[in-house]
Amino acid sequence: MINRFDAYRAHPWHGLPIGTDPPNVVDAYIEITPFDAVKYEIDKRTGYLRVDRPQGSSALPPTLYGFIPQTYCGERVALLTPHATEGDHDPLDICVLSQQRIDRAEIVMPARVVGGIQVLDGGEADDKIVAVLASDSVFDYAKEIAQLPVTVVNRLVHYFATYKMDISGNEPNAIEVLGTYGAAHAKEVVSASIADYREATGERRNTR
Repeated sequence: MINRFDAYRAHPWHGLPIGTDPPNVVDAYIEITPFDAVKYEIDKRTGYLRVDRPQGSSALPPTLYGFIPQTYCGERVALLTPHATEGDHDPLDICVLSQQRIDRAEIVMPARVVGGIQVLDGGEADDKIVAVLASDSVFDYAKEIAQLPVTVVNRLVHYFATYKMDISGNEPNAIEVLGTYGAAHAKEVVSASIADYREATGERRNTR
């Protein structure tokens, strides 16, 4: 007999687990690959990927990019970002490095947190957690964002500083990158986003 829960697709934000050992190792649901010239994002109502817009410039995302299930950027996340008026009311974004080419989205992967990028989007906290594929032995050495190749981190910072820029020049850039931070602060952000999610949804479920 088929379990009735197996007959339905889990909503990636609410139905997938956070990961095996949050905030150290989390699951990342990937929305965009480094080869996507179009920005996709989760449709919050249906759980399917929706086309958002073509990438605003010629730059493509340098890494796999998505979010951590069962997280929410609310008041606790905002308190960890200087000058933030509030969180961006979305799941927590994550960038994942892998040595091998992964060119498909709508996948789930274990990600070990090593740092993050502190971003303000119109005054809202819009952190980008930086992680490595947890099962990728090539990145076993990387425990901190400072141990990653400088060029890769710089490309990530540049991408997020410009990815919403109006190339016509008619609108000011609402994005402000405040800098990067290490693994300890990144794990604080992840924990804050888990607490924000539980409060926002009234959930007290097991995170594993």
